[in-house]
Amino acid sequence: MAHALSRTLEWRGRTVAWDVIGAGPPLVLLHGTPWSSWLWRPIAERLSRAFRVHVWDMPGYGASSKLPEHAVGLDVQGELFAHLLREWRLARPHVIAHDIGGAVALRARLLHGASFRSLALVDAVALRPWGSPFFSLVQQHADVFAQLPSTIHRGVIEAYIRGASHRGLTPDALAALTAPWLDAEGRSAFYRQIAQADERHTDEVEGSLGELDEPVHIIWGEQDAWIPLERAERLRAAIPHANLVTIPDAGHLIQLDAPDELGDALERWMDAVRAR
Repeated sequence: MAHALSRTLEWRGRTVAWDVIGAGPPLVLLHGTPWSSWLWRPIAERLSRAFRVHVWDMPGYGASSKLPEHAVGLDVQGELFAHLLREWRLARPHVIAHDIGGAVALRARLLHGASFRSLALVDAVALRPWGSPFFSLVQQHADVFAQLPSTIHRGVIEAYIRGASHRGLTPDALAALTAPWLDAEGRSAFYRQIAQADERHTDEVEGSLGELDEPVHIIWGEQDAWIPLERAERLRAAIPHANLVTIPDAGHLIQLDAPDELGDALERWMDAVRAR
């Protein structure tokens, strides 16, 4: 994979791969599942012209450790994110979060004492229902899926990932997104992170969303087949001062479906919050 992360730190036996680029006010990007910080890298480079941008791979994903004995649920990732902010000495960074990264950021903020200067939620997991029939099937048979022959596993992964894009993926993009999951360690890690997905972890913060007092911006792909636009509208209603921008002709993989439009929307948002 291009753009390898150059730094690591340890937390409770896990190795967390991370990096930082640019200079200016601190900004942290959170990826979702089954992605990694690779998905954010072009946006990170664009925003690094005005911000000091931190990117990282959650344990169980990307270049971070994938040991089977380590839990990788949203509860663990939220606690870890709060720890990372302290480790990086970021008292009130800007935060941009995609997919389950949204739930991780919200848990760090509402349950673990993190503070944000602003929060942008991009096609984010935050309100039930989330997951898919495939999630439910894997949760019931994770051990069986982990034993699939490599060629069948590759087909499952590729079909699953293609379903997140509205415009379609290039061969290079598909290869980059599937690469962390194709060896024996990655194959087990892929099904393990699905098996540990639990709506309870968003239920625990849903009732507190109205307590967010930092600026909140919601960005959504209008053709998101994984988390429909209706969920964005509910999320905006749950955070009364939040605003919502939708991007047409973009699905859940909005970073690849509409990179320029997403970059423009995020730059406008960051300019607005810096001016406050």
